[in-house]
Amino acid sequence: MKAAVINDPVDGYVTVKDVTLRDLKPGEALVDMEYCGLCHTDLHVAAGDFGEKPGRIIGHEGVGRVAKVAPGVTSLKVGDRVSIAWFFKGCGHCEYCLTGRETFCREVQNAGYTVDGAMAQQCIVAADYAVKVPEGLDPVEATSLTCAGVTVYKALKVADIKPGQWVSIVGAGGLGNLAVQFAHNVFGAHVVVVDGNDPKLEAAKENGAEVVINRHEVDSVAQAIQEKVGGVHAAVVTAVAASAFDQAVDSLRPDGKLVAVALPQGDMKLNIAKTVLDGIIVAGSLVGTRQDLAECFQFGAEGKVKPIVKTRKLAEINDMIQELKDNKVVGRNVVDFVHEA
Repeated sequence: MKAAVINDPVDGYVTVKDVTLRDLKPGEALVDMEYCGLCHTDLHVAAGDFGEKPGRIIGHEGVGRVAKVAPGVTSLKVGDRVSIAWFFKGCGHCEYCLTGRETFCREVQNAGYTVDGAMAQQCIVAADYAVKVPEGLDPVEATSLTCAGVTVYKALKVADIKPGQWVSIVGAGGLGNLAVQFAHNVFGAHVVVVDGNDPKLEAAKENGAEVVINRHEVDSVAQAIQEKVGGVHAAVVTAVAASAFDQAVDSLRPDGKLVAVALPQGDMKLNIAKTVLDGIIVAGSLVGTRQDLAECFQFGAEGKVKPIVKTRKLAEINDMIQELKDNKVVGRNVVDFVHEA
């Protein structure tokens, strides 16, 4: 089968080559991939930012049909459409797995990083962790919900945003655009979007953002937000720039919450006096659980969120990586394996 594997030596890119998968182990299933999106986290993995993984198959926004199940598997059957997400598997017995916080499991496995991922014609999954995709949901769109969608959905849950409150989405890319839709259509919030790309800001406005701010056109993003809406109740940062986190803190109103999602290199500045005197809360949010993803898929099936997707060929994968690095992607590029020669 064809797969996109991390180069050796690691250089931020991948090579499409023929790969043979191992045999199934108990509890596993083999999936014929239909589609797989390319995420910023794939770029981090390909560059070795989390530790070098030469030869690893990337991909964690995958959707496909079950082709085979190992003996004893009861949670899936051949023909089921399932997802391959960043949260690939937990230990199943630690305090985090047992209390609905399974993504924090210390023995977690991640698709496309610690185990081979979905950017291939076939993928092996842990059957009990492969969340089923509703038949009413477009499988191309489901790829984005598998990572970008569930990540921002969970972040808005962490933000504890209430209907009628203001939330800022910092970064209007693949994650940010979905965050706008979830915030507006599911949580009933008013939305401010900050980005430096006009097409992305226009897409955010079309999807429900009431206020859009081009960070290149204002002296201070935080001041602009304070003047326009009196500060936001929560800020969800999906932008891959440390400065975005600093600006987001200053855009909060008292008792506001910053939710960090993106993973830029470096540290975030935090004014201690503002944090204490304004009761600011800073929280990290890491993807989502299987239950979060099931909810996310259902909202997609109901039409409450509609990812912006464009299908591409596997041979274009390094072009896709470069476009993402160059901030030229609105929504998500998705590899189409259904029509792969």
